[in-house]
Amino acid sequence: MLSRLRTATLAALSALVTVLALAVGLPQAQAANSLPCDIYAAAGTPCVAAHSLVRALYSSYNGSLYQVQRASDGATANVGLLAAGGYADAAAQDSFCSGTTCIITQIYDQSSRHNDLTVEGAGGAGAADVGAPADALPVTVGGHQVYGLEISAGMGYRDNSTSGVAVNGQAEGMYMVTSGTHVNGSCCFDYGNAETNNKDTGNGHMDAINFGTECWFSPCYGQGPWVQADLENGLFQSDSGYSKNTSNTGTGPLPFVTALLKNNGQNHFALKYGNSQSGGLTTTYSGAEPTAGGYSPMHQEGAIVLGTGGDNSNGSIGSFFEGVMTSGIPTDAADDSVQANIVSVGYGGATGSTGSLTPGSEISLRATTSCCTTDYIRHQNNAAVVSPVTSSSSALDKSDATWIVRRGLAGSSCVSFESRNYPGDFLRHSNFRLYRQPMDGTAQFRADATFCPTTGKSGTGSSLASYNYPTRFIRHYNLNVYIASNGGSNAWDSSTSWADDVSWAVSQPWAP
Repeated sequence: MLSRLRTATLAALSALVTVLALAVGLPQAQAANSLPCDIYAAAGTPCVAAHSLVRALYSSYNGSLYQVQRASDGATANVGLLAAGGYADAAAQDSFCSGTTCIITQIYDQSSRHNDLTVEGAGGAGAADVGAPADALPVTVGGHQVYGLEISAGMGYRDNSTSGVAVNGQAEGMYMVTSGTHVNGSCCFDYGNAETNNKDTGNGHMDAINFGTECWFSPCYGQGPWVQADLENGLFQSDSGYSKNTSNTGTGPLPFVTALLKNNGQNHFALKYGNSQSGGLTTTYSGAEPTAGGYSPMHQEGAIVLGTGGDNSNGSIGSFFEGVMTSGIPTDAADDSVQANIVSVGYGGATGSTGSLTPGSEISLRATTSCCTTDYIRHQNNAAVVSPVTSSSSALDKSDATWIVRRGLAGSSCVSFESRNYPGDFLRHSNFRLYRQPMDGTAQFRADATFCPTTGKSGTGSSLASYNYPTRFIRHYNLNVYIASNGGSNAWDSSTSWADDVSWAVSQPWAP
């Protein structure tokens, strides 16, 4: 605890130095290494909460990011940084969790407020939650292999006894980096201000970013997912609830999304989003508070929630990489600077390794059967198929045909395949067919998504045996992809060309 206090003090001093430097007119280069909470502090709206599994949010922070607990003995360990102001030491997690599984039990607040998030207890709409699997969302950030937070239904985090978070109509801002590829229409994937008793206590008692495909007030435009304001008893896209912005059709399946909400607590709130990999922010709404009673002024209670609604409505799914909450409303200029910093990090960048079955390598898997030597395994409408991919193919087709090799989710001597453009989604078999699905942490999923490489059955390339059906290998058959045995009752078990169909060339990735 003393170490964390010292770290938070250094972070606060660093922010103060940044403010003073700007105040006396030192060149902007003096703040070139400023991270989100440094930027907000310099703008006069300091962070009162700063949560991230992937990196420091203050340039001087050198404390723990999160805590994991392993299943084998219940022991816990904190995961920190490789260096002050840097990226998560994911190797420490891998070492601690080797040979077993781990869940995330605590997400530390990097601010001096110590508003740490723990696994959420029961609420008015949901039973007590469980911790998210620690290895479900591997991702490259800043050129480093780290982990995000993958929320499935029944998972969530909370702090009901906070310090400095807005209450009773006070102004605040917040953002989170999430993903447009791991969403649903259930309530409620939120990050932000919530009730302190895990119950719905009325209109205006929440002030949280919501991200998903649930359209609470019709009409909504497009398919989503949308950045909305969960202000309790409604997901708001405007003062009327429903969208007044016909151009706001949602972010679509962007792998990384910056979602932002700010609210003066009295008569105005604003919603923004951006691609966390490139470009700036788009404002989808900026105007009056909701017209229904209880929202003007707001009645925030000051708890912090992540992954559920204020009453622990926990049917949603979502991804979380980083997020902060501020005291006061940040300027648009500060928001823009934070977005620029997020983009500079390089979320989802190249792993630095290609073309092999070594964990961390990016690959494409090419069929070797004579009929199909330009066909690659790709995902399409969630299912695995084979189709031709060439240098003239679309960027989407190339991304869909690119996979990141990960340590086997069920056994480290084998491998799993994460989608390049759907972070946290893996190839797994279900009823013998292969699909791209989000990792939910269950033993069944881990086994279904693990494959053990052997020399190609045809004498060329590699064959990939199912971890839990070791006589079955990944095979293409009638353009679909299965785990198949050499002979059997299913059509895809046909012995004809089986050896060729289960032999794959491990190739350079189509997507950069």
